[in-house]
Amino acid sequence: MTAMRQRTFAVINQKGGVGKTTVTLGLTSAADAAGARVLVIDLDPQGSTSWVLGVDPQTATASAIDREVSLADAAQPSSWSPRIDVVPATGRLQAVDGGPLPPLAERLGQLDADDQADYDAVLIDCPPSLGALTVGALSAARHALMVVEPSALGLRGIGGIADAIDEVWDRHNPDLELSGVILNRVPASSNEASRRQAELARIVGTSTIWRPSVPQRVILNEAIGARRPIHSYGWRAADSIAAFDELWPHVALRAR
Repeated sequence: MTAMRQRTFAVINQKGGVGKTTVTLGLTSAADAAGARVLVIDLDPQGSTSWVLGVDPQTATASAIDREVSLADAAQPSSWSPRIDVVPATGRLQAVDGGPLPPLAERLGQLDADDQADYDAVLIDCPPSLGALTVGALSAARHALMVVEPSALGLRGIGGIADAIDEVWDRHNPDLELSGVILNRVPASSNEASRRQAELARIVGTSTIWRPSVPQRVILNEAIGARRPIHSYGWRAADSIAAFDELWPHVALRAR
């Protein structure tokens, strides 16, 4: 297993609207605040992560699926920080999702030979599906990181994701494991949310759920709309910043 593969996390959920992009960006913001260097690979055809990081998917010329361009060459500097690079989404991703697996694993291995691509972690923002793009990301990653909203609809499909991870482990990537689950959009007080968290713990195991959870806050949507890291909001986003600052070491520890 290459060093870069050990540091790679596929951020997944087949359900849209659970906040995968919010969590990916929050972890990226926390990584930058901690002085870490991160590569974000946007595999969601919507390209929201690319856009928030300052790269317009409509003008991007290369993505993670383009065989003729290395990942190091496809990576572009973000508008957030010189420590954060992004391999943007492009319009070609939509067509790929129903086709063969993109060769991400071998291309991540090539990053190890690039002295300029010494990232502390690689975060892959996957599309809300279990198609070829997500399977390709899981095939390339050491760690699957599931984002879940503690609601009845948010927990639907958890079994399908677990099955997909098992299948990729069996067929493509024996190094893959479900390394963590992050609860997102958790209300301050809700009996329903508490019940769903207990249900999730029964499904994936208490130790798999990373703490703390990410609170439900309007400021997170504001940061995305303004294309800014959550840490730039200071005291206005204190509890959100604290959550991601405590979650980032889970990533950093597993990426060693």
